[in-house]
Formats: sequence, C-alpha cells, structure tokens
Amino acid sequence: MLDKLHDALKLRTNPAIFFSSAAVIIIFVLGTIFFTDQLDAGVSVASDWLLTNLGWFYILGVTVFVAFLIYIAASRYGRAKLGPDDEPPEHSNGAWFAMLFAAGIGSILMFWGVAEPVSHFGDPPRASLGIEPGTPAAAVDAMNFTYYHFTLHTWAIFTLPALCFAYFIHKRNLPPRVSSIFQPILGEKIHGPIGKTIDVVAIIGTVFGIAVSIGLGTLQINGGLAQVIGIPENALWQLIIIGVVCGLATISVSLGLDKGIKVLSNLNIVVAVLLLVFIVAFGPTLFMAKGVFESLGTYVQQLPELALWNDTFANTGWQNTWTVFYWAWTITWSPFVGIFIARISRGRTIRQFVIGVLAIPSAFSILWFGIFGYASFDIELNQGGGLVDRVVGEGDIPGALFAFLDHYPLAGPVSVIAIVLVVIFFVTSVDSAALVVDTMNNGHEDFNPLPQRIFWALAVAVVTAALLVFSGSGGLEALQSTIILVGLPFFIIAYFQIYALMRALREDAGVLPRVRMRRWKKVLPPEEVERRQGGDEQFGHEYDDDEEVVTEPEAVEPAPEFRDPYIEESSEKKSRREGTLASRTGSRSKSSGHGKGGDPGQDDGDD
Repeated sequence: MLDKLHDALKLRTNPAIFFSSAAVIIIFVLGTIFFTDQLDAGVSVASDWLLTNLGWFYILGVTVFVAFLIYIAASRYGRAKLGPDDEPPEHSNGAWFAMLFAAGIGSILMFWGVAEPVSHFGDPPRASLGIEPGTPAAAVDAMNFTYYHFTLHTWAIFTLPALCFAYFIHKRNLPPRVSSIFQPILGEKIHGPIGKTIDVVAIIGTVFGIAVSIGLGTLQINGGLAQVIGIPENALWQLIIIGVVCGLATISVSLGLDKGIKVLSNLNIVVAVLLLVFIVAFGPTLFMAKGVFESLGTYVQQLPELALWNDTFANTGWQNTWTVFYWAWTITWSPFVGIFIARISRGRTIRQFVIGVLAIPSAFSILWFGIFGYASFDIELNQGGGLVDRVVGEGDIPGALFAFLDHYPLAGPVSVIAIVLVVIFFVTSVDSAALVVDTMNNGHEDFNPLPQRIFWALAVAVVTAALLVFSGSGGLEALQSTIILVGLPFFIIAYFQIYALMRALREDAGVLPRVRMRRWKKVLPPEEVERRQGGDEQFGHEYDDDEEVVTEPEAVEPAPEFRDPYIEESSEKKSRREGTLASRTGSRSKSSGHGKGGDPGQDDGDD
C-alpha cells in the first residue's frame, strides 16, 4: 500500500521511512493544535522527570564525547583518510570552514552572543558559592560557562556523529543514513526493521531540533523588528517570520549545495566577521582584547570542573534549564549536522577532521563570545547598564542583541544588518536540513524530485509554528520541554556510535603486531663484575657463567628496523620473509650477523 502511494506521488525515497516520519510529525502537529493542554501537561511532566533524574547523564555524555574524539585524533587511526587514500580534500579550507556555519552554529552565535554572558552576569550560575551578581567574579564565571556551552562541548556533539557518517559513507560506501553507522553491529539488518526504526527516530529528532533552532531565531527576529520598526511581538508576526524564512530556504534548497547553501554560507561568514570588526572598532577595544585572552585562560583552568559539575549540593535547578537544554537541543540536530559536515569533508584524514570541526569553530566562538561578552560587561559597568535589566529582569533574551547595539553608532542600520544576518543564518539551517533529511530518507545523494526536499522544509516550518505558537507553554519554555525529551534517545544512540566506529576502525586497519624490543646485557657495578670474573666465591654462592654481565649498558642485538606495512613488497622478498619473526613484525636486522638471542633467518636485505 505504501509503495503504491509512493509511486502515485512520484516520490523517489524509502516508503517505510518517509511515511513513518511524516506520520509522526503530522500527528504531533495535530495533537499540539487540538489537544494543547493535555499534550503540554504530558510533555512538562516527562521533561521535569528527566531533568530531575537524568540531567547528570546528559552532562556526562558530552564530556565522554570530548574525551573520545581527542583520543581518536591522537591515535594511529588519526591518519586514516575519510575516502580513498589518494584523494585530496573536496573543498578548500576556507570554503569548508564557511560551510560549517551553514550547519547552524551561526544562528547560535547571533542568538546567544550577548544573551548568554549577560544572563550569567546578572544571575550567576554558582551564586551558592558566594558569587554576587554584577561583580567581576560574576563576569569571570559568566564567560567560563559561556565558553563551556558553546565551544568544545557543543562541537563535540556535532563532531562525533559527523565523524561516524564520514567514515561509513566515504570509507565503507554505505548509504548516508544513521543506520549505516550501526553496520558493524547489525550487518545487513541496517536495511531491515531495526535500521528503519533508527532512521525514523533520527529524522524526527532532526526536524524537531531544527524547529527549536528556527523558533529561537523567530523570537530574535521578531524582537529585532519590534525595536527597529515597532512591529508587535505576537503569534501572527511570528507565523509570518517562520513563513518568510522557510520560503527563502525552499528557494535555496531548490538551487542545491553549490549554488544555494555554499553561496549563502560564504556571504554569512563575511557579514558576521564585519559585524565583529564593527564591535571591536567602536567598542572598548583594549578591554575586550585583554578580556578574551584572560577568559580563555580561566576557561581552560576551570574546564575539568565545569565538564563534570552537576550542582549537587545547592541543587538550584539552574543547570537543567541551561546546560541540559543545550546538550539535548544540540544532539537532536547532530544527525543533520553530522551528515552535512561529512558530505563536505571527503578527502580529509580523521585527525584533520577532528581538529578542523572541533577546534577551529571553537576558537571562533571564543573570539565571538569574548568580544560580545566583554563589550556587554563594559556597558553594565561603565556606561550605565540596562542589559541585565532587560535580559534578566524582563526575560527578553531574544532582544538582547538589539539592546546591545543601541549603545553603538548607527544602531538602526546595524540592527537591520543583524536581522538580515540572522535570517540568512536560519535560511541556511533550514535548507541544509531539508537537503540532509531528504538524503537520509533516500539513502543516496543522487537526483531526487524537488518536492521531497520542499516537503521537509515545510515540515520544519509547521513543527516550528506548532511549538512556538500553538503549544500551551509560551516561547522558550515549550521549546525547552519538548527538546529535552527528544534528546534522550540520541544520547543512548551516541554510545553505540562510539562502539561501532572503533570496531570498524579495528576491522579495516587491522591489528598491530606486538612491539618487539632489543634485549640488553645485565649491568653491575665494576667491583662486582671484577669479583665474579675473578671467581670470588667466599660467600658460597655460584654464579651462572652463561649470564654475561657488563659495567656499561650494552645491547645483546641491534634494534629492529620496521618497514612501512602499507608499501607492497616484491614476491621474492615476501617468500624470503615468510615464516620468520620479521614477516610477522615487519622488521629486519641492521647487521648481517646474528647476536646472542637474535632471530635466525631474519632478512638482511633492504626493504
């Protein structure tokens, strides 16, 4: 039946995955509209339970991801290339970095660049430790938590699935689906019911994660327009903004990766850097420069504590509405970001990939949040303030950026540029998400009907409207409660991804032989050697004459010399090495003779 409907609609996708995902999304939207109170109550109860009992699991999980990525980049697997071994990177470093922002991090920078530091400055996360609001200590702690939320840990959530996708798609040539990562565990069952279920969960979670991102952007755009041209902040205008953003995204997605997403991404990064330069030029330049370096040092110092901090004794609940929300939200759209980053990263080694995706955007985030954060602190401490009252007192987080820009020259025109930048960031998020979700449904990146991609852009718009406008809770509260629930299965899946990737790497790279080290003679003090050589047995002890002792370190045999296991040998040399220790370790003796304890039959020729 599904196949007939699929053919009748002229689709080119997997019917079971497509219609199952679409059905769940439609049911959720209808339930939100017609059963608002009941659904809102159920989501709130479930999310509260998760926050109370499993918040620590979210926090531990992301720290585990960071540790694993550092290990895998530093290990021998770091040299493995994501694609054919002789293939160069598909995109230049500059274009690659710019397209990373199309995955959505640019929207995070715009929304939280001012709001995050100011929120923690006016309402310190660790007030129970004696940190007073509005003090230098509060500013230091605010930057620590801002960097914690938006640098290494956030990008680790993206990098882990992205690395898995890149390996299984480019190295093992599997379909671009989440289920492909489980191939070492499931085998051919990735194409069966279990694999399809994994893909459906991933697609639904991705749509919800992007919807939360678009919801935050809608609130910010609405707040900016209210300040610049005076339009009201209400449901009608929010629906209009959602329609405009997703309409532009539909146009972009129809143009494809190179003509649509890549062009917008390059435009985004240029305008974002110009905005950053504007703040540096007209803000407290010296104060910001000193602050960025100082805050980086305190963040590095505090990172081990922050990475495992759970607010155990004070139990204020602060972490549930900030850190846990961030991690749950970020991991829901990690499949989309993962496949997108994997797609643009073909030809890079694992080490290059991890350093590039994990470190470079984190460094840019430190610069961005450091500049906006310290400029905000200067406004509060030296220019009469007002940001804390608006962000913390009034709860106007979406309007934080525009309240900040009011303290700079040309506030009106610059605010308009900022609104346009936010819009473009969210357009690139929606169009790249639609492209990737459609790819996950199809299982390939070949030509597919345009209506399929348009459907997913519309699905994101409809879910965003349902969460933001029609849900019983208002604005951010509805987005937070829903995403915390959706994020849980993704954390569980992530641990299986780590296991599957390690298993695949061991299978494909092979097992290294045991390290063979040269042996050394026993060293004794000179007087003891002289006694033994003179046959001094006055203590009635007989020494082993076969054991040679020396007064200076002396090797029994030369050190083994290892050949490159990836360089093919001639058949003649292979036959001469067959059956020897050298054939198993890839080593050969440096000398023609064999020392005591050496390997007879070891090849003396050049490799």
